[in-house]
Amino acid sequence: MIKLIATDMDGTLLNSNNEIQEGFYDVFNEIKEKEIIFAAASGRQYYNLLERFKGIDDNMMFIAENGTFVVYKGEELIVNSLDINIARELIKVGRTIDNAYVILCGKNAAYIESRDKRLVEQTEKYYARYEIVSDLTTIEDDILKVTICDFSGSENNSNKYFDDYRDKAQICVSGEIWLDMTAKGINKGLAIKEVQDKLNIKFEETMVFGDYLNDLEMMDSAYHSYAMENAHDDLKKAADYYLQVLKGDPENEKMVCEKSFMKMLEAFYNHKEREKFYSCLEQLKKSKVILSPKGVEFIRFWEARR
Repeated sequence: MIKLIATDMDGTLLNSNNEIQEGFYDVFNEIKEKEIIFAAASGRQYYNLLERFKGIDDNMMFIAENGTFVVYKGEELIVNSLDINIARELIKVGRTIDNAYVILCGKNAAYIESRDKRLVEQTEKYYARYEIVSDLTTIEDDILKVTICDFSGSENNSNKYFDDYRDKAQICVSGEIWLDMTAKGINKGLAIKEVQDKLNIKFEETMVFGDYLNDLEMMDSAYHSYAMENAHDDLKKAADYYLQVLKGDPENEKMVCEKSFMKMLEAFYNHKEREKFYSCLEQLKKSKVILSPKGVEFIRFWEARR
């Protein structure tokens, strides 16, 4: 039985228009009725997530700032702070990167030094509480992470500037223009494991969804791990399930989609979720997936036993 469902936000729960996917609230109500914990696991600020889920925030969990700050039903559950001296070192390195800006993420607010319109726009998108200050190294707050907003691309640009700090901090490319640095070993996956320990939830009772490299460790924290179709290739390799259409290759298109359905059906069957099993079976029948002979036989077998 599933007890915890955690999902990334950008590229996963949010669509390309930065909106929560259609039908989410119906699913959330169903999850709530079954007493399953729903968690938004994101690099976003906690206060930003509160605004996105206004109205249901008291009934869910927030794994914010890439696992550094966890709140459940309004109660602070986990804080994994970054050492202030390491944070200051990272800030100084970040200042040397062309076309990139540092965002210091504290528990109370986020802080930036520049009024560059591009930076302000990106900051307001992900941080509901932020301040523009003259010197980030003087900030007094519980520091959750140091983020680089890199308009030249984080994976191939700012990422390389912090090679000397990989033994001191967790450094992760979390988006095309984002590089996040937290305390060493801290990530979404560890946060989920801490939640599992605190709330007595098993690995087998956990389901996760993600799309980018800051979701990588999260894939190892749950028995049911899903990468989105648009996910980074490394995440697809780490996840157990994903729905992907390989265009131009009919055989692969058939096998990948059918395999994904079969894995979901297997999961529902093993957890004795009969209603979900047959609902998924109906989706498979109505889908445009070209079934293999074995797939056709599978459907006939279970339809006869409904």
